Amino acid sequence: MLSWLPDHPIAFPPPAAALDDPAGLLAAGGALTPAWLVAAYRRGIFPWFSDGQPILWWSPDPRLVLFPEEIRIRRSLRKRLRHAGFRITADRAFAEVMVSCAAPRDGQPGTWITADMQAAYGRLHRLGIAHSVEVWRHERLVGGLYGVALGPVFFGESMFSWVPDASKVALVHLAAAMQAGGGRLIDCQVHTPHLASLGARDIARPAFIGYLEEWLGNPPGGVQSGHDVAIAPAWSFETIGAD
Repeated sequence: MLSWLPDHPIAFPPPAAALDDPAGLLAAGGALTPAWLVAAYRRGIFPWFSDGQPILWWSPDPRLVLFPEEIRIRRSLRKRLRHAGFRITADRAFAEVMVSCAAPRDGQPGTWITADMQAAYGRLHRLGIAHSVEVWRHERLVGGLYGVALGPVFFGESMFSWVPDASKVALVHLAAAMQAGGGRLIDCQVHTPHLASLGARDIARPAFIGYLEEWLGNPPGGVQSGHDVAIAPAWSFETIGAD
């Protein structure tokens, strides 16, 4: 049965209570405040819903993750990294990255990155919790990604490319910065061939939750509530594109 959450206090059912159909749906309701979002990510939960729906919270099993040291850079991508004339930055155009990620693609007229979601993650960005990586060519934003950084984990939300491989270039630079600064894992949420081709792999939800409990200090099991404190990223976003 789907759990319906009040606006207060912050309380999530354990991720193991997520439904099988639709797979990974855990709860509805709650709020998109920074406290709710940080509490969710620390427990392996994320929001995903469309306009006209309540806030829906998910914790899929298995979970697609990328360990930064396992990123796969094929020859064609390596050549693009060297010769495509890209300039890489971080946290220079967070709102623009979200807008680009929300733009219709592949014939899909709608997006789950709604105005409410953009406002919510904009608040997280101003608090230093949500971050973006941008790829530029001739002063034009051509690719990027955004997500939430807590301790050694980056919870990826979305990425986009207006030119070939630009989002991959952003991910490569993020993974390099994480390796250099002590980052341990990039959460990719659900399986896609695009991310699997870059070295991401599925792990069981209990294993994923175990990593979060070890690295972020989550309380074990049961209904979890109360105020969560964001943990500063283990690496510096200022190093991305600095070379």
